Amino acid sequence: MKLSEFDYYLPEELIAQTPIEKRDESRLMVLDKNTGKIEHKVFKDIIDYLEPGDCLVRNNTKVIPARLYGKKETGANVEFVLLKNIEGDIWEAMVRPGNKLHVGAKVIFGDGLLKAEILESLPDGTRKVKFSYNGIFNEILDQIGLMPLPPYIHESLKDNDRYQTVYAKFNGSAAAPTAGLHFTEDLLKKIEEKGVDIANVTLHVGIGTFRPVKEENIEDHHMHTEHYYIKQEDADKINKAKQNKKRVIAVGTTSCRTIETIADEKGFVKPCEGDTGIYIYPGYKFKCLDALITNFHLPESTLLMLVSALAGRENILNAYNTAVKEKYRFFSFGDAMFIK
Repeated sequence: MKLSEFDYYLPEELIAQTPIEKRDESRLMVLDKNTGKIEHKVFKDIIDYLEPGDCLVRNNTKVIPARLYGKKETGANVEFVLLKNIEGDIWEAMVRPGNKLHVGAKVIFGDGLLKAEILESLPDGTRKVKFSYNGIFNEILDQIGLMPLPPYIHESLKDNDRYQTVYAKFNGSAAAPTAGLHFTEDLLKKIEEKGVDIANVTLHVGIGTFRPVKEENIEDHHMHTEHYYIKQEDADKINKAKQNKKRVIAVGTTSCRTIETIADEKGFVKPCEGDTGIYIYPGYKFKCLDALITNFHLPESTLLMLVSALAGRENILNAYNTAVKEKYRFFSFGDAMFIK
C-alpha cells in the first residue's frame, strides 16, 4: 500500500493545543467497524457502549519529564529527549543538534545537577548516553526536565498532570498514551461497577510511535521498539473475557500493540516482559483485540494505519473527513473515537 493512501486534509486550527477543562467531556465519535456508521457523543457516554464481562485494557505507563536543555563543555546549547532506559544510567536519547554531538561529547544539565556523555551513535540517528549525578535520577528529572509534548503543540502546559492519565503508575514514557487522557477516576469507577473488568499493561511509549513514515511503500517502514510488561492478574482478566466470548477493548494504540504482541493465535495472553516493534497496517489479522478507544491521528502515520487495519481504510478516512467537517479536535489533547 502507498503512503499517500493514508493522507487527509486537516485545517491547522483543529489541532488541539490545550487539554479540555474536564477530561471526560471531550467529544466522542463512535464508529461501527463493520457498517461504517458514525454516532456523535460525549466521552463519558463510553460507558453506554461497554457491557458486563468486557475487558478494558489500559496502559499505566507514566510520562517522565524527558526533555532536557543543556550545554556542551564548549558552551553550545543542546537538547536531549530521553527515549528508553537501556540499563542503569544508560539511555537512548534523541539529541539536537545531532551533527555537533559525537561519541565522547560531554553535556551539562541544570548547572551540573546532571551530566552526560555520548557513548554511541545509533543507526537511526539517536544516541546511547550515559548519565552521572548525585542523588536520585527521577527526582533530578522532575527538577530540571520538561514534559516532552509533541511538536505540533505550541502552547506551554500549565499543569503537567494533564499530560498523564489518572492511572499512570510506572515511570518510563517519552509520550503519553493519549486515549487514556479522557478517563476520570469517577468514570472508571462507574465502568467497574457496571461489571467491566479493567486490566493494565505497561508499555513505555517512545517517540518512535509518532515518527513520520518516509517510505512511499508502507511495508518498508521500520518501527522503533518499546518495552512492555503484563502481570498475571491482568492476563487473567483478558483471558476471562476471551473464554466468555466477551470483548477485549484497548484504551489506545499502545495497549492494542501490547496485547497483539503477546497474544497467541486464539487471542489468549500470558504474563511476560519484552520489547515490541509490532507494526499493524491493513491486512493485519487481530488476534486479541475486539474494539478500540483512540484519538484522531496524524495523516500518513503508523497510528492511522493501525486504526485502518481495524476498521477499514475507507471507513476511517470517511470518519476523519466527517470529524473535520464537524470540527472535532485532533491529536494528543483532542477528541476521542470508539471503534466498535
